[in-house]
Amino acid sequence: MYIKKKKSWEISENEITPETIFLNRRRLLQTAGLSGVAMLVGKSPFSAPIDGFPPVRNQKYTIERALTSEKDATTYTNFYEFGSSKNIWRKAKKLNTDPWVITIDGLVEQTIQIDASDLVKKLGGMEERLYRHRCVEAWSMTVPWAGFPFSNLVKFAGPKPEAKYIRMETFFEPNVAPGQKQTWYPWPYVEGLTINEARNELAFLAVGLYGKALQNQNGAPIRLVVPWKYGFKSIKSIKRFTFTNEQPRSFWEILSPKEYGFWANVNPWVPHPRWPQDRERVLGGGTVPTQLFNGYEEEVAYLYKSEYTDNKRRLFY
Repeated sequence: MYIKKKKSWEISENEITPETIFLNRRRLLQTAGLSGVAMLVGKSPFSAPIDGFPPVRNQKYTIERALTSEKDATTYTNFYEFGSSKNIWRKAKKLNTDPWVITIDGLVEQTIQIDASDLVKKLGGMEERLYRHRCVEAWSMTVPWAGFPFSNLVKFAGPKPEAKYIRMETFFEPNVAPGQKQTWYPWPYVEGLTINEARNELAFLAVGLYGKALQNQNGAPIRLVVPWKYGFKSIKSIKRFTFTNEQPRSFWEILSPKEYGFWANVNPWVPHPRWPQDRERVLGGGTVPTQLFNGYEEEVAYLYKSEYTDNKRRLFY
């Protein structure tokens, strides 16, 4: 007899956390006539106009935790381009994300330059996924991202067989982002994944949050979301995707390689040099134990098989 085994992020319908506030907000959007049409955002704190909001929830990706409040998730953020405090959302409003030209280059069939809104159209139907997010600073949240599987962009880019990594780079505008005037940081912000990580089903390119376009402080107009890794890997406001056969050196890895490794997989058994990682503070209240790969072990452990031992301590970091 066949028995279906639930994945770590799957739960029964009657176990799903009530989302009254989230759904009421959607009804308000529909009442206002915004459902199913472009979000008119221009030079506001949101990204360029994008069709598809509110997006359809992909029920394959559900979470046992309560959703973090929209206010917490959009006002408690890291974005060092605008400062080192969490409360940078006002400063981030100054970033103009329309137009937003994205370059796809390196080991690809041909270099592509495309506006973010046009790229979204090329990547197919938008969907919403509920993901856990774990910051290396030991706080966490659970939020509804809207966007596309990263694998869609990989396919669109047409990488050459020798491409092994994807290097991602954000904007560099010191006149807009005061943090970029601090010359001791290696601007612009750079992150990277292996091409196999980018093709994993969980790797996601987000253009929305809480049923509408991303706000600037959350990474408008397009950002990476890799929920099994620490949050600094999920680079915001991406301007360039470069396919390469060399492992990229990421922003924080350049600054402090002993604290912020290239892989940065969530691992409660490997403490940060300055604090433990076995528990996390949930935005909105309370603490919970941290899970290996942030609870996505079943989906991603195969990517790190060469380091995946029985005691689960020698994982890539």
